[in-house]
Amino acid sequence: MSTWTIVLAAGHGRRYDPVVLKQYELLGGGRVVDRSMQQARVVSDGVVLVVAPEFADDPEPLADIVVAGGAQRSDSVRHGLAVIPDDCDIVVVHDGARPMASIALFESVIEAVLAGADAAIPGLPVTDTIKRVDQGRVVETVERDELVAVQTPQAFRAEMLRDAHEDDPHATDDAALVEDMGGLVVIVPGDPRNLKITAPGDLDLAALQLR
Repeated sequence: MSTWTIVLAAGHGRRYDPVVLKQYELLGGGRVVDRSMQQARVVSDGVVLVVAPEFADDPEPLADIVVAGGAQRSDSVRHGLAVIPDDCDIVVVHDGARPMASIALFESVIEAVLAGADAAIPGLPVTDTIKRVDQGRVVETVERDELVAVQTPQAFRAEMLRDAHEDDPHATDDAALVEDMGGLVVIVPGDPRNLKITAPGDLDLAALQLR
């Protein structure tokens, strides 16, 4: 079975320093995105790195293929899918800004797809009380037992993911597109250490974890 991973690093995080792209910040002797690719390489036959167009020609030794991203996240995933070999069986999609994802977590989502799921995503129980609001006014308290906070890496049966992207839809994650098609999406236990770098303080937390 052939597995390829798409590492998404084309975004310009609005909550981070507007001058410095978070995925290129230094962490543990390399860049944030380097650690994301290193973990992906262990479980993948190939890694596609999706970057902002202005970085598409820069050398990236840890990636097998580098492509320019699109205007939105789903566009970037499609650009990555377009260069993955047709005989690929499983596609993993991972945020380049999640450098602390463990190899075990990659293996967990891949194994769930091998076991029969169309998609497998890591999820963590929601511990805070969640309120639904409308213009600053609480309209509902949501049952948190029915909620999970979703992470990457997310694994997909390649054919299903290609079909889900066929009409160029947009979603905050690819699992939502597979859900819309009626595909079987399963949750595997997420990892609280698998933080996403969205603010400078997150980088400090990641560095502490590495130490």
